[in-house]
Amino acid sequence: MTPRLHLEFLSRPLAHRALHDVGKGRPENSRAAIVAAMDAGYGIEIDLQLSADGQAMVFHDDALDRLAKATGPVRARSAAELAETILIGSAEGVPTLQEVLALVGGRVPVLIELKDQDGAMGTNIGALERATAQCLAGYKGPVGVMSFNPNSVACMAELLPSMPRGIVTSAYDVTDWAPLPASVCDALRPIPDFDRVAASFVSHEVSDLDRPRVAELKAQGADVLCWTVKSPDQEKLARRIAQNITFEGYLAATAC
Repeated sequence: MTPRLHLEFLSRPLAHRALHDVGKGRPENSRAAIVAAMDAGYGIEIDLQLSADGQAMVFHDDALDRLAKATGPVRARSAAELAETILIGSAEGVPTLQEVLALVGGRVPVLIELKDQDGAMGTNIGALERATAQCLAGYKGPVGVMSFNPNSVACMAELLPSMPRGIVTSAYDVTDWAPLPASVCDALRPIPDFDRVAASFVSHEVSDLDRPRVAELKAQGADVLCWTVKSPDQEKLARRIAQNITFEGYLAATAC
């Protein structure tokens, strides 16, 4: 039986990359942003990249340049080096998934996105998935995993078959996804892998929620989340289809 998301994932809005506000000392995916999200009663969405020594690191981009006081690939530095790599707007280094799970301690739901390590949504993956599974094996709180790369989701199904899993889905506009090949965008757009990877949910691009395939999956019993809602008005529209939202840039209502 395909594992389902804990009901809290459908009742608490999910703070995108945690409740970040760099102007207030809370960068994306930082400990400060995670604590702020919990204090406000939100669930948390975080991202994972891989360190040089095979650790799951809570960080969005594959390069450090935009978010940290450093340059170059995340994957070129060890977990210890990344811990000393300061996030812009804070005095924090890049945390490991293990550190973040200990910080959350089951207080709120945690939705974990594994960033594509193949580069083209292919099958050259495995190390990040194994590191993630190792961290999650003993975790007791509500948690789910997802990825744009369906092969990553399939890998997580093998490693942690009881873990709720989903696909992050999109309109895959080729101009937005360059340099991802148009052929890959065309292949992923209709969400063909949902059954193959035994997913129970999608997190779909908010501007594309009226796609018939999303309605089809919802009718078949899939949970529908969405990314990334940026205003109360957009939230109101999104909730006509999505059961919950991932949001940033404003404070979503905590009662759904």
